[in-house]
Amino acid sequence: MLAGAAAIGAAQKTQHPIQLHVDLAVDPAKEKEMLHNFRTVFRPAASKQPGFIDVKMLKLRSALQGPAPTGANYRFQLTFETEELRKQWVATAIHQKVWPTIESTLVSKNYTVLLYDVT
Repeated sequence: MLAGAAAIGAAQKTQHPIQLHVDLAVDPAKEKEMLHNFRTVFRPAASKQPGFIDVKMLKLRSALQGPAPTGANYRFQLTFETEELRKQWVATAIHQKVWPTIESTLVSKNYTVLLYDVT
């Protein structure tokens, strides 16, 4: 029985975190509002979720090689222990309340969402 528990623990430790990248076109007139909401509403709520590791809002400075994402001026980067835990967070009532505070500042809701495995 102990060997089985140890095997499960080892399997969980070998699972890599995930990282979600979302390219956002923030309305320049609403940039301060978006940053305020990210820092005071979204990040505090996300950080309390099971599996949460990190969340960042990156402002695009320049494209050093290749084209920048069309229209995007920010990249939202969210890291969770697993994709399953991230999906659980997205399904919560609090996520349904806090994400719109970011999304309402966008020029378009047609944004690119990429999911990565952290290796």
